[in-house]
Amino acid sequence: MGYIFDILLLVLAITALVMLLSFAFSWYESANYDHQLMEGRFQPRRLWLAFKVFSVETLIVFLSFFIRPLGWIFRYEPIHFNQEDTPIILLHGLFHDRSCWLWTKYRLRREGFYNLHTVSLPPWHNVENLTERIAKKVDKLRLSTGIKKVHLIGHSMGGLLARNYIQVRGGNTKVDSCILLGTPNLGSRLAPFALSPLAKLLLPGSDFLERLAQTPMPAEIPVTSIFSRHDNLVQPFFHARLEGVHNVELSGMGHTSLLYNSRAFAEIIKSLRGLQHENDNDPNPFPS
Repeated sequence: MGYIFDILLLVLAITALVMLLSFAFSWYESANYDHQLMEGRFQPRRLWLAFKVFSVETLIVFLSFFIRPLGWIFRYEPIHFNQEDTPIILLHGLFHDRSCWLWTKYRLRREGFYNLHTVSLPPWHNVENLTERIAKKVDKLRLSTGIKKVHLIGHSMGGLLARNYIQVRGGNTKVDSCILLGTPNLGSRLAPFALSPLAKLLLPGSDFLERLAQTPMPAEIPVTSIFSRHDNLVQPFFHARLEGVHNVELSGMGHTSLLYNSRAFAEIIKSLRGLQHENDNDPNPFPS
């Protein structure tokens, strides 16, 4: 038992170190864009906020390591559901798996959404193969249920794959709405540290991101981008904003915490119920 405890402490320490470095880089990026952040940076309330965001994100990432096997075990796909219940397909991000959606699926069922599905998106595949997995999942659901369209919810890289599907791969006629959660729509400066061939796609200005930027978003699909100004992986944080869609900026949570935060979940529910489809094109990346 002592060895197990030591291993847990080691994993926690490594996780905390990685999170500390990511948040330090986040602060560096934000302060370079907004010099006002330097003022009052040592105020107690700001220090408390920083500690809270860092602690919660570290704990969530730490626990994520141990729930990953649940993503392989619990692959429940609904069999009985209302034919008017539009399928919701949940797309995880880089280095996550289906397990990251367990809490979201539980909360969605409590809100009356039962037709929930996930897709495995291994980080060693290329972007077109992963997009093809999404396309096959959508077509399988449409064929088996007779439902014409689906909702897509993508976290991080999953959001970019959703965009690739509806903007480039012809999925626009098969998608009812799309929700992006902590998605680096303009890339992230932390991408070079990601140990995956997909990392180069996340570099700001990459060919992949430029192709998405130059391809119009289908006007018939309401798209919502939900992100946090304290995201420690999407750097700078406003690279999650997407022109021409409904942008929802939150605060006080890190990248993975978006999957568990009640405010982020409330925005997901609003978007699924069509309560806010207005476009937000505020050019100011640091709104007051």
